[in-house]
Amino acid sequence: MSSPEPTVRAPRNGTATPLTIAVTGAAGGLGSLLTERLVAAEGVKRVLALDERLGETKGAEWHTLDVRDPAIAELLRTSGASRGPAAREGGRDGAREREAQGPVDVVVHLAVDFDLASDPAARTALNVRGTQTVLTAAAAAGVRRVVLCTSAMVYGALPDNDVPLAEDAELRATADATCVGDLLEIERLAQRAPRAHPGLNVTVLRPAVLVGGTDTALTRYFESPRLLVVAGTRPRWQFCHVEDLVSALEFAAFEKVEGELAVGCDGWLEQEEVEELTGIRRMELPSALALGAAARLHRLGLTPSPAGDLAYTMHPWVVSGSGLHQAGWRPRWSNEDVLAELVTEVAGRHTVAGRRLGRKDAATTLGAAGATVALVGTAALVRRARRARRR
Repeated sequence: MSSPEPTVRAPRNGTATPLTIAVTGAAGGLGSLLTERLVAAEGVKRVLALDERLGETKGAEWHTLDVRDPAIAELLRTSGASRGPAAREGGRDGAREREAQGPVDVVVHLAVDFDLASDPAARTALNVRGTQTVLTAAAAAGVRRVVLCTSAMVYGALPDNDVPLAEDAELRATADATCVGDLLEIERLAQRAPRAHPGLNVTVLRPAVLVGGTDTALTRYFESPRLLVVAGTRPRWQFCHVEDLVSALEFAAFEKVEGELAVGCDGWLEQEEVEELTGIRRMELPSALALGAAARLHRLGLTPSPAGDLAYTMHPWVVSGSGLHQAGWRPRWSNEDVLAELVTEVAGRHTVAGRRLGRKDAATTLGAAGATVALVGTAALVRRARRARRR
C-alpha cells in the first residue's frame, strides 16, 4: 500500500475563524496532553473533550461516551457551549440541554488502546470499530477534518528498507507484531473515508518509537538486563517524544499539513550508539534461536509480545518526517535526549522477552548465566506458570 505525498498547506492566518476542535480519548495520556495544549492555544474557539470518563483539563467541554456510539454524530453536529452538569455528564440528556452552535471543525481521534495487557479481541474492537464510527460520524456531522494517529510501524521493519523511509513508502508491515494489525486497519479506514465521504479530509500521523509515559514492547526492550541483538542484523533506532507528537497533532489540527505524515526525532542511532548511551551491553543470538524462543513464550501465554515484535529491533524503519519539516515543524527533542529519558523512566524495572518480572523472578533471571540472560528468563517464567497451575 502506498500513500500520496503529504500536502503542505499555508498556515491559518490571524483573521481566520477560530476552530472548534474535538479530541477523543481526552482524559488520559496523549489525549490529555493535547487537550491541555489546545485549550491554551490561540485560534481555538472551543475544545470538546470526549472520553468514557471525565478528565482534569479545565476550559474544555467534557462529554462522556463510548466513541463506538453512533450518537457521537449528533454531538459533533450540534455541540454547544453549556458547561453545566448535563454537558459534563454527556449522553442524550446533556445533548438536549446544549445550545446548538454549529458543527465541530476538526476531530483528533485518540481513543485507541495499545496497552500490552489488554485483551486482543476487545482492543481490536475498540480501535477499529471506534475509528470507523468516528470517521462516519464526522462526515455525517459536517466535520471537515479528522486527524488520526497510528505508528511508523506500519511501514514494516525489513532489511531492505530505505534509511530513512519516504512518507509515501509502501506500507509493508504484517499483523505479526503487537497492535500492528489494528494500525493497518486504521490506515485502510483513513484511505477509504475521503472516497466514501467527499469533503472529509483525513490526516494521519505516524510516530516513531514513542517515549514519555508510554509502555510498549519497544520501550520494554530497554528494561532487559541485556539488549538482545539478532546476529546478522543492523537495527537503527529513532524515537519520538510524546511532547513532539502533541505539537505535531496540533499542527495537523490547525490544518497546516494534510496527508500521511511521519513524526520523529531527526536522524537515528546505530545499535552501538544505543549501547554506549544506555550503558547496557548486548547479547547476540542466532535468528532461529531468538525468534523460536520468542514465539514459544508467546504461544504459552508467558509473554505479551509475539515474535513479530522482534523484527522492529532487528531491521530499520527510520522515517524522514519531510512533510512536517516542509511545513515548518521541527522536533524539539533529539534521539539522544529521548533515549536518556527512557532509561530514566524504566530504571528499576526488569523485563525478559517483553514480560515484566517481580523482584523474585528478576533476581533469578538476572543472576543467570550471561549467555542466557535475555531469553532464558523462559525458565523462570515457565516455573512460575507451573506453580500458578498447581495452586
